[in-house]
Amino acid sequence: MTDTDTHSASTSALPPRLTRLTFHGPLSEARAQGLVRRLTSTNPRTVLDIGCGWGELMLRVLAAAPQATGVGVDLNAEDLARGRRNAEARGLAERAQFVEESATGTSRGPADLVLCVGSSQALGAAEPPGHFAEALRELRRLVSDDGRVLLGEGFWQRPPTDAELAGMWPGAAASDHHDLAALLDLVVAAGFRPEWTETANPDEWEEFESAYQADVEVWLARNPGHPLADETRERLDRHRAQWMSYRGVLGLAYLTLVPAL
Repeated sequence: MTDTDTHSASTSALPPRLTRLTFHGPLSEARAQGLVRRLTSTNPRTVLDIGCGWGELMLRVLAAAPQATGVGVDLNAEDLARGRRNAEARGLAERAQFVEESATGTSRGPADLVLCVGSSQALGAAEPPGHFAEALRELRRLVSDDGRVLLGEGFWQRPPTDAELAGMWPGAAASDHHDLAALLDLVVAAGFRPEWTETANPDEWEEFESAYQADVEVWLARNPGHPLADETRERLDRHRAQWMSYRGVLGLAYLTLVPAL
C-alpha cells in the first residue's frame, strides 16, 4: 500500500454526526406533536428559531401552518445545511430560511412565534445563570404582543451533590441552573405568563443521550485502529460519565409563554 493509499484509508469512514437524532434535545415525537398543535393554534405567520440547529421543530410548525414563514438562526454551518436539505425535501424551502449568524442583538423580530429551545445563552454575553434574565428580555422584544414563545430551558430537578457536580461539565456549579419554580418566577417577572409548563421525562432523556452518541459508538466499535479512535473513545467515555452524573438531576422545561400586555 502506498503512502497515498494509507492516507486515504485513515481519512475515510470518519465518525458520522448526530444522524440518529431527530431533535437536538430530549423531545419525543408525542411531545413534539402536542407542541406543534399548541403553537400553531394561534395561526402564526412568522416564526423565529433561535439557535435552531437543523430546525426540525420549526419545519414541523411550518408544515402545520401553511401561512407561515420561518427564519432559523445558528452558528453551526453543518447543522444549517442539514436544515436546508430537510426543508427542500419537504417542500418548505421557499418558506424556511436558515441563517448563519449570531442571535445576540438580532434584529429579526418581532415574530408571531419564537422558538428558543436550549439556546437562551445565544441571546446575550453573560455566563449562565446570569444570562437568563437578559435572554428573557430579548425574547420579550423578539415576540409580537399577541404571539407565543416556546422556551426550552434547563433546571435542577433537585439540588445536585458535590460529587455529581464534579462529574458534570467542567466547572459545573449549583448556581448554573434554577429550580423549576424559580425559573417560572423569572419568566413572570420578565413580562410573560406561562400558558403551558411541561418537562422532559426520563425516556426522552435516555433516547436523546443514547442517540447523541450511538452513531459514533458503532463507528468506534468497528474502527478500533483508526487514527481518530483514541480521541473519539476519550470523548465518548467523558460524555457518558457526564450524563451519568446529571442523569435524574438536570431537567429540561418546555414553557409555552404568552407576552403580558
